[in-house]
Amino acid sequence: MQHTIENEFLTVTVESKGAELVSVVDKATGAEMMWDGQKDVWPRRAPILFPYCGKLNGGHYTLDGETYQGGQHGFGRDLEHEFVSAENGVMRFVLRSNEATRQKLPRDFALESTFTLTGRTLRQTITVTNTGDKELRFGFGFHPGFALPFDDKHTTADYELRFDAPQTPVVIETGATSGLVTGATRVLMENSDVIPMDDRMFDHDSICMSKLTAKTLSVVEKDTGRRITVDLEGFPYTLIWSAVGNPELHFVCIEPWHSLPDTETATGNWNDKPCAAALAAGESWSTDLNMTFER
Repeated sequence: MQHTIENEFLTVTVESKGAELVSVVDKATGAEMMWDGQKDVWPRRAPILFPYCGKLNGGHYTLDGETYQGGQHGFGRDLEHEFVSAENGVMRFVLRSNEATRQKLPRDFALESTFTLTGRTLRQTITVTNTGDKELRFGFGFHPGFALPFDDKHTTADYELRFDAPQTPVVIETGATSGLVTGATRVLMENSDVIPMDDRMFDHDSICMSKLTAKTLSVVEKDTGRRITVDLEGFPYTLIWSAVGNPELHFVCIEPWHSLPDTETATGNWNDKPCAAALAAGESWSTDLNMTFER
């Protein structure tokens, strides 16, 4: 079921399945700024990645002597989250561990999603609490997709991705078919604040950037200055991505992550997997994604 909050600038809609942001509409123009989820291109819009990002080596992992199967990006995006409230520009959902989640991750948790609308900025806060008596290890990432172009008068070449300060991003390479971290790296660009955009830039799949010092990354319409800005502070990795196999980009994702896919040599042991957090019983961990829509 979908739920909505709004203010004088924006109307925001979230789907309870996956607690997924599905719509941000500029009230002055009626423009939809999120990708619309066309099934033949990419059926999602802004999934949350929990309890891991990317793929598992071999599609499974072991924990407590048992083996668990897992698809890409975990299961948080695929399950129904309990709607808690929507009032005064704030919307809340929660996913609590249950028999279904324990078949995928044998740990108890509460994953809370809070959406807060202030002016033209939407903040998505994720809080994970260990509600069990065993250590809770997990990864996490955001994956919002923004509609591109902003209108029918522009094409992909009319946009660029722009940092708030010059950067020298180090790309963490993944296998073209496996999606696993290979161990190879490369420098995307040196001391520049701009990543040019074209329709073939994601033919190899996503671009995973590390060693960023920028506070923000924006997708910017060059001739008008209209933009969508994502805050990057506190995230060790930022990915950019769009669906391949299309003659033109229909959207671009800016994805701040706290963890990575498995490596090609990963042992499969859950406790060996680098994580966003490892919580003792009763402990909580929180992260924020801030998106500002200036259109």
